[in-house]
Amino acid sequence: MERIDKIISNELNVARSDAKSLIKSGKVFVNGVCEKSASRKLDEEKDILNVCGKVIQFRKFVYIMMHKPKGVISSTDGRKTNEKTVVDILPQDMKRKNLFPAGRLDKNTTGFMLITDDGEFAHKILSPKNHVPKTYIASLDQPFDEDVIKAFSEGITIGNDECLPAVLEAVNGDYKTAKVIIKQGMYHQIKRMFKSFGIEVVELKRIKMGKLALDDQLAEGECRYLDEFELELINSN
Repeated sequence: MERIDKIISNELNVARSDAKSLIKSGKVFVNGVCEKSASRKLDEEKDILNVCGKVIQFRKFVYIMMHKPKGVISSTDGRKTNEKTVVDILPQDMKRKNLFPAGRLDKNTTGFMLITDDGEFAHKILSPKNHVPKTYIASLDQPFDEDVIKAFSEGITIGNDECLPAVLEAVNGDYKTAKVIIKQGMYHQIKRMFKSFGIEVVELKRIKMGKLALDDQLAEGECRYLDEFELELINSN
């Protein structure tokens, strides 16, 4: 149960004072009845909220799968660098307060980006102690070999960073196209891992978080909501 002014503020991405003004002006209806009390609490399972003639689907938290495109940063605010963020490119009807990317992808890395406003869930899947795997496809400038596969599987050291054991496989027998599964999220980790063997990553795409694969129906820049079953798949090792 949440206050109606808070719900409107979150779902329409407006200030709480603006939400109260909408309520006072008679533009808010609950179950077909005009509601004038900003403190009224609504049940997301039962109540129907209508604001300015539009039904508002309200949930305590949202979980969004985005197919992140190149050139977009994994942040909530790109004003300092004048760059677009993954939150900026969300469809207008998906935007609400407090959304953030759960984890990061480099600016030119594409693929599965989870955007949510549930800090507890994000912490759970990103915490190193939970070791939720992330799967990537990397295009390389030169092939890797069995020695690199073995080193990845044993865990390598990059500078002062200790990498957990990772899975490295060739895709369809092509040793210049790698599938990599890691359980960490260090800065430029996969690129740095290959770089330590003199191999450059040309393209990088995240295709899976936990056991949930990126929806192949989503073009770059597109997104959709996730359901409870899919959230459980993300949180699976």
